[in-house]
Amino acid sequence: MKKSRFMWLSMAFLLFFAVCAGNLSQTATAQAGEGKTYSIGTDITFAPFEFQENGKYVGIDMDLMAAIAKDQNFKYEIQPLGFNAALQGLQSGQLDGMIAGMSITDERKQTFDFSEPYYESGVVMATHQDNADIKSYEDLRGKRVAVKTGTEGYSFANSIKDKYGFTLVPFDDSAQMYQEVVSGNSAACFDDFPVIAYAIQKGLKLQTVTEKENGAPYGFAVNKGKNQELLQKFNAGLANLKASGEYDRIVANYLGNNKPGQESTTPPPKPSTAQIILSALPELFKGLGLTLLYTVISLFFAFILGLIFGFMKVSHNKLSRTIATIFVDVFRGIPLLVLSLFIYFGIPSALGFQMPLIVAAVLTLSLNAGAYVTEIIRGGIQSIDKGQMEAARSLGLPYRTAMIKIIIPQAIKVMIPSFINQLVITLKDTSIISTIGLVELTQSGKIIIANNYASFEIWTTVALMYLVVITILTKIADRMERRTRRG
Repeated sequence: MKKSRFMWLSMAFLLFFAVCAGNLSQTATAQAGEGKTYSIGTDITFAPFEFQENGKYVGIDMDLMAAIAKDQNFKYEIQPLGFNAALQGLQSGQLDGMIAGMSITDERKQTFDFSEPYYESGVVMATHQDNADIKSYEDLRGKRVAVKTGTEGYSFANSIKDKYGFTLVPFDDSAQMYQEVVSGNSAACFDDFPVIAYAIQKGLKLQTVTEKENGAPYGFAVNKGKNQELLQKFNAGLANLKASGEYDRIVANYLGNNKPGQESTTPPPKPSTAQIILSALPELFKGLGLTLLYTVISLFFAFILGLIFGFMKVSHNKLSRTIATIFVDVFRGIPLLVLSLFIYFGIPSALGFQMPLIVAAVLTLSLNAGAYVTEIIRGGIQSIDKGQMEAARSLGLPYRTAMIKIIIPQAIKVMIPSFINQLVITLKDTSIISTIGLVELTQSGKIIIANNYASFEIWTTVALMYLVVITILTKIADRMERRTRRG
């Protein structure tokens, strides 16, 4: 009876967690449906259309969205997921709309409904500013070319790569793509002209070497057949901004009157390394704090899951052991990245509800860590000599009392170092969850680099912050292990 009761409690906990996640998601859906707050996805590593500056989301798209919302009297919330994640989020119903320099193409029209175009863009090729050998597409033969996935630049480069004999190297954001060319690993890159022009204005060592190719215009997108009221409001607000001249002022504020080949104006003085790092530290420390917060919350639930399934795995009940084994095999066997994408995009898409990002992130980390904690608990219990349980039972102690009073206290000493190690692993795993838009330390670094392009300085600082925290945790684990051995 006690074993059966324990199994039912275990299942009840999992059901409760799932219901909480569902309720939170339904609340978000209800708010958007009532028109109170729309969830808008974007990619804040796409300056000058969207980026972060002084802790605020700015850029052409962000300013347009704010002005249109004010004009049409609606509220919205920006979700900085990244371009690919935002596309999936919109398609799966996690978002109400998307504005991210998104080109209007016939292929995308099959999945999304677009607003009237709000910017006419075009693709150019850029090389290192000191490269005098590459002036045309013919010069790319046999070379590597960097592109950003999901963009017009990627589509154009992919359409001519066979003709001109070059190889594509895909990246998830523009800053990484540009750094690939600046470092000399790739000969050139393709991107939308205003984005490259803005990067060059900021001092990036690139130059445009081709005329602008005709490209698809940018548009605001909603899921096919969904949120038509929001789409109508965007179109109406955009028309009002163009009529009043506010649209032209917003665009000119970021782009001026640049044209291909004329964007190499004198860049502003480059800040010193110390200035770059000091200006980035507030956002990076904020990201580190969020990383630690997500880690602690996830490990709390992982520990509960580990207790439940760990005891099930050492149970005498075959069904309990089977369920626990399946749990461990599934959530240890699925890569964390795939699991996060499945939970955040796959499940809501299949079941038709919105799941808050924090719920998806914590659920992913908790299930993954919970599988490992289950094995830590099982291993700790089974490491205690079986003779102790046999001796306790021979003295008349019930199984449960023997476990609580004799076996578990000894097992905890064995398990503590492994728990600390799992804390370190989960802390590092939060960086993987940034692929679905979770803003933590790694994502904070990406966002900062998208504005200042100081890859070396920012990634060095991020790496040192991880190193310091993880070294402290590792030393704690080592000290606990030594104490356990002496005990």
